[in-house]
Amino acid sequence: MEEDLRWMRVALTEAEAAAAEDEIPVGAVVVSDGRLIARAHNLTERLTDVTAHAEMQAITAAATALGGKYLNDCTLYVTVEPCVMCAGAIGWSQLGRLVYGTADPKRGFRRFAPEALHPRTQVTTGVLEEECAALMRNFFQQKR
Repeated sequence: MEEDLRWMRVALTEAEAAAAEDEIPVGAVVVSDGRLIARAHNLTERLTDVTAHAEMQAITAAATALGGKYLNDCTLYVTVEPCVMCAGAIGWSQLGRLVYGTADPKRGFRRFAPEALHPRTQVTTGVLEEECAALMRNFFQQKR
C-alpha cells in the first residue's frame, strides 16, 4: 500500500500540472520493477486531440521506454478511472496492474465496458480517492 500511495502522489502531481495548463486534471504514471518509466497528464486541449488522455500518453511513453508494446510487468497509476478508450488501450497493452484514485460514474469504463481490460490485469481502486476527487471537483467548480 505504501508503494501505491507513493506513485499515486506522483500521478496527482501530473494531474495538478494538467490543471495548471487548463487541461482536465488527470495524471498517470507507469511503474516497472519499482521504477518510474513514464509520466503524463491530459493534453487534449494543447494538442487539440480528443485521444490525448493521460493514460494514452503514459502507455505510449512506457512502451517506448521498454521497447515493446506489452506492459505485462507494469503498473499504471491514474488519478481517475479510465474511460472506455483508455481501458481498451490498457487491455491491448496487457497491463499487469491498474491502480486508480477516484471512480468516474459518468464516463468510466466500469459502467460501459467492464470487460475491456486484459483478463490478467489486476485492479486496485480508491488510492488517495478523496484527493483525486477533490482535484476534479475544484477544477470543474472553477469552470462554472
